[in-house]
Amino acid sequence: MLGTMKERDFRRLSEFVQQKCGIKMPPSKKTMMEARLQRRLRALNYSEYYDYCEYVFSPQGTENEIPHLIDALSTNTTSFFREPHHFQYLTSTVLPTWWQRFGHARELAVWSAGCSSGEEPYTLTMVLAEFQEQHPLFRWFILATDINTQVLERAAKGVYPDDKLHSIPRVLHKKYLLRSKDRTKKLIRIIPGLREKIRFRRLNFMERFNFREPMDLIFCRNVMIYFERDVQERLIRNFLEHLQPWGHLVIGHSESLAGMDLGLIQVAPTVYRKA
Repeated sequence: MLGTMKERDFRRLSEFVQQKCGIKMPPSKKTMMEARLQRRLRALNYSEYYDYCEYVFSPQGTENEIPHLIDALSTNTTSFFREPHHFQYLTSTVLPTWWQRFGHARELAVWSAGCSSGEEPYTLTMVLAEFQEQHPLFRWFILATDINTQVLERAAKGVYPDDKLHSIPRVLHKKYLLRSKDRTKKLIRIIPGLREKIRFRRLNFMERFNFREPMDLIFCRNVMIYFERDVQERLIRNFLEHLQPWGHLVIGHSESLAGMDLGLIQVAPTVYRKA
């Protein structure tokens, strides 16, 4: 039987997680942390959170356990076409204007930052594929990153329970989704032509961004709500270093850039353009 998490153990872990990957863990998150780490304690044969903490901060634990700790504590709530006004604005305004400016001279570079289990980048592939139908020379790719290795592995497979279908417009089902041959499994899979458009990569926002491609469009939605304000601003400034002039940044509906002097122009609710 597992013991309960003591305040000192919660404090050690919460301070470490915030320092390591920016995720804030106030005292109200103690019960959540305790529940999410139970599986790790059982896997390692520990009955006390104190012993788990000692292992995490040992040389062996630092090397082997920290990725599991971060995976357990990072939140991954998402869905296809979440906050649909973003995709409507992309279709009606951003893509036509970008195509008018650049045409087939170069490919559109999109970054899904904090992509979780892949619903957001796959939604983007559907939107971009629809635009490509109207403009056959249109070229694009998506970089999708997350700190959680487990959800990235799931995302790369592109397999989802079919109850996720309800948020995807029906007209897109036959074009971009495959049903499992075994209907009892009730699974769908994104078609290969869309899966191959996405590069999945692990990335910790607190570390240096290890890629050079300048981006035309960055989606970072419902990620910053887990960070302190100073970390949010630092993250946005890092994004802007990788955003093309005239590029767009999209954040979540519950997030705000108010009070940050960033040189961004708000062009729609929670959509910003780099000046």
